[in-house]
Amino acid sequence: MGIIEKFRLNGKKAYVSGGARGIGKSIATALAEAGADVAIVDLDLVEAQKTAAEISERLGVKTLAIRTDVANPDDVNQMIEDILAGFGRIDIAFNNAGICINIPAAEMTLQQWQKVIDINLTGVFLTSQAAGKVMLRQGSGSIINTASMSAHIVNYPQPQASYNASKAGVVQLSKSLAIEWAKYGVRVNTISPGYIGTELTLQSPDLKPLIQQWESVSPLGRIGRPDELQAIAVYLAGDASPFTTGADFVVDGAFTAI
Repeated sequence: MGIIEKFRLNGKKAYVSGGARGIGKSIATALAEAGADVAIVDLDLVEAQKTAAEISERLGVKTLAIRTDVANPDDVNQMIEDILAGFGRIDIAFNNAGICINIPAAEMTLQQWQKVIDINLTGVFLTSQAAGKVMLRQGSGSIINTASMSAHIVNYPQPQASYNASKAGVVQLSKSLAIEWAKYGVRVNTISPGYIGTELTLQSPDLKPLIQQWESVSPLGRIGRPDELQAIAVYLAGDASPFTTGADFVVDGAFTAI
């Protein structure tokens, strides 16, 4: 198999949580462009349906739209059942759903803390576990979890202790799963994006001064684009990366190198 063919995902079955918009939509599009059928998993079913229809119409792959709260075990189990009913197997699990609440630690309530941990960390565990069980039976599969450069640094000036802690947990959780499942043919890796300008981020007036501050100290002088995460996702998803597991890929324009 030549190097170009190794990056093709023809016949692969994938899902992307948080896939209706932003980074998730960009990754789902990339997987579909490489040939995979893709399930768009999101809490917003209407937006997931729009994204699924758009990808299917443009690229000709099979898509599904599934409403799922990744912090709810019953929802996650139903998601897996729906994907298996539609696709028959799961080759690629891209666990991307997440939130951030910027509240000073001294003022954060337990409920606010728990909400971030439930979605960002417990949600990744539940989806990885559920997809992993399928892949263990298959004897193959690639799980890719969205962490963040916030797993490695403390962002400033925004106060986001819960987010930073959750993403550090995602990295270590993924490494742990990679070790447990390596001998069964199931790979687990993380992508840790830096500041990425999604449509919602760029349109938020509250974030505009923060974006200007981030760009002022970025070695590249700008924040990233969602499409700049596509190549690493496609690499990790298929036959181009059989020896890559337990790794964390920081894609941040050298922000954490400062």
